[in-house]
Amino acid sequence: MVKFYESSFSYDYPFPAVSLAYFLRYPNPYAKHVLSTDVIDRHFDKDSQRLYTTRLHLKRSKLPPTVLKLLPKGILGSSSDSGQSYILEKSIVDVKKGWMTTETRNLEWTGILSVVEKQSYFRPARENVSAGNGSSHEPQNETTEVKTSTTFISRFGQGGHRAARRKTGAVSPNNDPVVEAPDEIQPKRGFLSSWSTSSLQRTIEAIGMRRTREALLKSKDGMNVVLGRMRSGGLVEVLEGMRKDREAIYVSEGPWKRRWNQGRGLEDDG
Repeated sequence: MVKFYESSFSYDYPFPAVSLAYFLRYPNPYAKHVLSTDVIDRHFDKDSQRLYTTRLHLKRSKLPPTVLKLLPKGILGSSSDSGQSYILEKSIVDVKKGWMTTETRNLEWTGILSVVEKQSYFRPARENVSAGNGSSHEPQNETTEVKTSTTFISRFGQGGHRAARRKTGAVSPNNDPVVEAPDEIQPKRGFLSSWSTSSLQRTIEAIGMRRTREALLKSKDGMNVVLGRMRSGGLVEVLEGMRKDREAIYVSEGPWKRRWNQGRGLEDDG
């Protein structure tokens, strides 16, 4: 089963500022669940004048309780209780032409729900035209457009059925194993026991879509915080804001407070 979600919005800031803020957006007051960000690979192509970056984000996250209720006991093992998940991010920035593309995907629980988010950042066409002909004598407020496309794929229940189909030797016209809606993996007993696998997949995807809509709003708010800091105090204020946000995350109540104090050589007072 596959679902798609698309949205468009804009930032009231020029593209260079938005593209820089994207790489400095964690942490911020709207993303306190992001624990760390690591650059895995980064290189600049001199011929195309493009910057390629791959990063790994560690986030404090769990499967929604609504999804957990739909799944059989034991299917997740201990992963649902870890409280952490990894997100892989890839981006390409073309500063010369004024566009950036990004792609993020979850690395945890992909057998239940795979979420792939693609975004395009670019200067509006009207700004490129006015900048080129110089016809306007009044200063124009530059903006950056953002288009988001998110794909939700739930493969819940397909693993066991795929293995069963391989045993029978059934193949498609393209010589690929035939995958059909499985009946082997059953949901929990009671009301949900009558649900088909496809129904569970659609429900899981719908929950993922709702959470993504909420996350996009928070993501935009967080970016605006970073952009506002950049406008008022430049990189100095951005970095200072990141430091304060990081302290707010780790000094909050819970096991993270103890780790933060230990890292700073302080005793845990809670």
